Amino acid sequence: MIGFIIWALCGLMFIGFGISAFSAKEAVGFWANAKVPPIEDVTAYNKAVGKLWCVMGVIFIVLGLPLLSGQNSPLILISVIGVLLEIITVMIIYTIGIEGKYRRK
Repeated sequence: MIGFIIWALCGLMFIGFGISAFSAKEAVGFWANAKVPPIEDVTAYNKAVGKLWCVMGVIFIVLGLPLLSGQNSPLILISVIGVLLEIITVMIIYTIGIEGKYRRK
């Protein structure tokens, strides 16, 4: 149970990043320690990044549900593999979808 609570708090942190991106005045960075590329429509870009973070947080929490069956359960493998696939998918969506759409040409 404690494992799931910690997992859910991490998911809520992702959702918090998304909510803060909605109200940001400057373009929000996605990658750690990297400058944001020049963006044409900062408001729409921040809204898209905010949605991505919020959806990622919700899916992250859902993927943590197998932790409720006990920390020694083989179902935890679903959580680990699911988060791996989620992170790869989010990186692809950001790079191709969001950054590709809003980057200044």
